[in-house]
Amino acid sequence: MSNGLARAAVRFRPASFVGSFVALLLGAAVIAGCGALLQTGLLAKVDPVRYAHAPVVVAADPYTTLTVGRGGEDEQDISVPLPERGRVDAGLAARIAARPGVASALPDAPFPVQQHSSARKPSSAQEQGVRALTGGSIAAAGPLASGRAPAAREVVLDRQAAATAGLKTGDRVRLTAPGGAGTYTVSGLAAPSPLGTQAWFAAKTADRLSGHPGKADAILVTPKEGTTPDALAAQVGKVVGDSAQVLTGKDRGGAELPALAAGKTYLLGLGASFGGIAAMTAVFVIMGTLALATNQRAREFALLRAIGATPKQIRRTIATEAMMLAPAAGLLGAVPGYGLAHWWFGELVERGAVPPQISLETGVLPVVAAVLISVLAALGAGRLAASKPSNLRPGLALGQAAVPSATLGRTRVGFGIGFCAAGAAMAAVASQLGGDAAATTALGVVMCFLVGVALLGPMIAQIGTGFLAFPLKSGALGAAGSLSADNTRANARRLASAITPIVMVIAFCGTLVFMQSSIREASARNVSSAVVADRVLTSPSGLPAATAGHAAALPGVESATGILRTGVVYESLQNLVTATALGVSGNPGDLPKVLDLGLENGSFAALAKGTVALDGKLAENLGVRTGDRVPLRLGDGTKVTPKVVATYSRGLGVGQVLMPRADVATHVTTPYDSQVLVAAKPGAEQVALTKDLQRLVPAASVADAAGYGVQADIAQELGAWANTVMAAVLGGFAAIAAVNTLVMTVLERRREVGLLRLSGTTRRQVRGMMRWEALLVAGTGLILGSAIAWITLLPIARGITGSGPHIPLAVAVPLAAGAVLLTVAATAFPTRALLRVRPLEAGAGKQ
Repeated sequence: MSNGLARAAVRFRPASFVGSFVALLLGAAVIAGCGALLQTGLLAKVDPVRYAHAPVVVAADPYTTLTVGRGGEDEQDISVPLPERGRVDAGLAARIAARPGVASALPDAPFPVQQHSSARKPSSAQEQGVRALTGGSIAAAGPLASGRAPAAREVVLDRQAAATAGLKTGDRVRLTAPGGAGTYTVSGLAAPSPLGTQAWFAAKTADRLSGHPGKADAILVTPKEGTTPDALAAQVGKVVGDSAQVLTGKDRGGAELPALAAGKTYLLGLGASFGGIAAMTAVFVIMGTLALATNQRAREFALLRAIGATPKQIRRTIATEAMMLAPAAGLLGAVPGYGLAHWWFGELVERGAVPPQISLETGVLPVVAAVLISVLAALGAGRLAASKPSNLRPGLALGQAAVPSATLGRTRVGFGIGFCAAGAAMAAVASQLGGDAAATTALGVVMCFLVGVALLGPMIAQIGTGFLAFPLKSGALGAAGSLSADNTRANARRLASAITPIVMVIAFCGTLVFMQSSIREASARNVSSAVVADRVLTSPSGLPAATAGHAAALPGVESATGILRTGVVYESLQNLVTATALGVSGNPGDLPKVLDLGLENGSFAALAKGTVALDGKLAENLGVRTGDRVPLRLGDGTKVTPKVVATYSRGLGVGQVLMPRADVATHVTTPYDSQVLVAAKPGAEQVALTKDLQRLVPAASVADAAGYGVQADIAQELGAWANTVMAAVLGGFAAIAAVNTLVMTVLERRREVGLLRLSGTTRRQVRGMMRWEALLVAGTGLILGSAIAWITLLPIARGITGSGPHIPLAVAVPLAAGAVLLTVAATAFPTRALLRVRPLEAGAGKQ
């Protein structure tokens, strides 16, 4: 009986299930899209190019790990990608080469080289430009096309680089590398490399010029004849132990592409955290829509109970209906879901969050997950929705269905209050976390409040709409206003179904968009106040370490400070968090002349080897003060405990950690300064100073203090874009759910509208009543959603920026107006459809 009723209902009354089907399809689309990103983060690998000839590669772990727990089942490892490239001890190569199955073990340490104009025949273009080469040891060059291997002050160029610069064997060329600059004689030419233009040096020279002597990016191991890659890897593993990774196959590609680890982590974080929230939202919407659809058929189920249907048959009928919709909706939803994933992935690649060498994984697992979650959500929603109609007493079923209860059960109220309290507690915890962690936690806060609002919905709707409808009760706004006031008071449960999606739209969009606007506004304010340099020197290819010293020696310069951007990792609340760090060169006592960071305690003049200055908020989170030692992990994972010599207030957007350049230079991927900040002497001619700085580094650009601000904005662009996309996806999903729910709610009122028309109410009065109800729904949803967003934002914004949320009116007003227009439009169109039905037909109550 149950299966037959379910099939008949879906076949002969498909309109009753359209809303549920749309909710399931959209939920599946979001889940499939996030699942594709998650699968890519788990499976992404790249083919080795530079290391293709070496079957075994030894490289550093691209992650830094923290072990939490007390052992046993509670112990777990938390890993985050290193901000910079990790390296291995080049001395391992000799120990590996001594193994019986090893033919060769060569350390590979490529480094960036800037080629200046040729000394033989410079052109104006060459004088003004700097060519980017990749330097390395001659041992990795292979056979030379001509000439001989380089000596101490010599270099071998590949033929492409030499032809571009107009060089031949015996010419001299000026080169700058992280380890210093000098003029070198071209001793030979190598064949063009698929890796780009190359410059090869003698082994000792390459080690010095790399900027990290004694360290290698990787060690390339080749086997003796008869030794398999697996056997070779086993031999190498005995030498390396836990100090590095031994890679074979496609895993070798990760060793030559450090960005792969960060890209995979970003995809995993986006697919798992946001995907989890999206899945919860989808389940939330699906359950609400199916529950609404079931409640709208209360009279039908009451009639079945009255003629003898058992509770089990009612529950099975509703569950069967859900199961008939969910698989088809899940499969169809995967199509737009994969389209969303392709667009999303392409944007991430274009913005530099994901390396272009990897491709989106579009296997079947995201589809399976989307269908499975849709089915489980539909079953759960059907089970919950069936509890009430299945428990109706047969003799009183029709009467109970006609007059729904206005009270909520104690269990439901208790859970609703509990979820709201959990949201408040999570907001307090989020205030202690960094930006990315806080953003992830914020979505959890919103979800807790949304579940609480959904459980307490009828109660909240009755209170909220009752307060907002007070002016309508007076009759000053005519019969339409009075009718809407009476309806809102009598049908709180129905309005709660319409209010909750509006709350979702405002809460999601408000939290994500205004959190990022708060961070960006505070960062821009800090940068504007902190950067007091007269001139900012920048270059796309980076500035050598000596640039700041050369700039300080110019006649119109009082001081010059080089800025080497990097990152550090610290432990917070049993988690690893990455913070921006600046390695500063020059006299630390002159730092306030170019960077006014708002000194709180200590002195920047004390910034010397083994010391650090921290942003005040970061120091507070770490529980350290001036004079304490703070445990940090440098960009390549090296653990240090520098002494805190100063704290300052303007770290956000500028740099949360300040260290001497010498302490971090050997621990970064490319030790070139991103900027040199210059303070002019009093009375110095600015135009002349700019020309002197331009002649110092012809390829660089010289700007005022705004040049630093541009860099700060670029660093936050990805976070702002990601939050905007999250807001668009979640808010858009919630908006469609709102339209879906509102349309279902209005179409349910066919009998009510018919009776109003039969009693003499005009079409204009009915439309006015519906319009006022829509405004009450929108107003209540706006207030609740804004309250949730504000409760979520306030502690997080204060914890990150030290001030309250920044809410631009240019964003807030269109968002509020859009929610109101959405509600009014979603109510107006189905109302017009109802009014086209003749009053006698509508009043007859066709179901």
